[in-house]
Amino acid sequence: MLDRIEVIQGDITKQKVDAIVNAANNTLLGGGGVDGAIHRAAGPELLQECKKLNGCATGQAKITSGYKLPARWVIHTVGPVWRGGGSQEDQLLASCYRNSLALAERQNIKTIAFPSISTGVYRFPVERAAKIAIAEIKEFLQRNHSVEKVIMVCFDRQTYNCYRNTVKELFEVREK
Repeated sequence: MLDRIEVIQGDITKQKVDAIVNAANNTLLGGGGVDGAIHRAAGPELLQECKKLNGCATGQAKITSGYKLPARWVIHTVGPVWRGGGSQEDQLLASCYRNSLALAERQNIKTIAFPSISTGVYRFPVERAAKIAIAEIKEFLQRNHSVEKVIMVCFDRQTYNCYRNTVKELFEVREK
């Protein structure tokens, strides 16, 4: 199963996968960080399609075409804003991954790339987010065989190291 998950450092808008996941805001109309980068790379058609979706609730996911992106699809999910951990942030973040993967399964998506949802301007602690993300991905991969590859695309080295170490820990990888 370890061959079905990969952690890389890079730009999610450059990933040649069936779908990329957008860490969107509730409006789905673009914003900063990953969301803004995806909207810029996809072109104005993405915004036009997103306007028809009437937003998205936190923890939920919706899908659009990828337009000018290398990915055919964009799965938009709205992560929680970190408020200290007492406002169901963990459960909402887990729902982002669970609902995005369920949508990928329904669309017959074979390869999907995720950013580190909610860890930018929404301030979710990276280590905590990584444990939630990788646990949800692992659980999905254990019961689902239609998705062949899940890639965590980390923008910076610190986030990359955190996700890589979490994969090693949760998948019980032994260093040689």
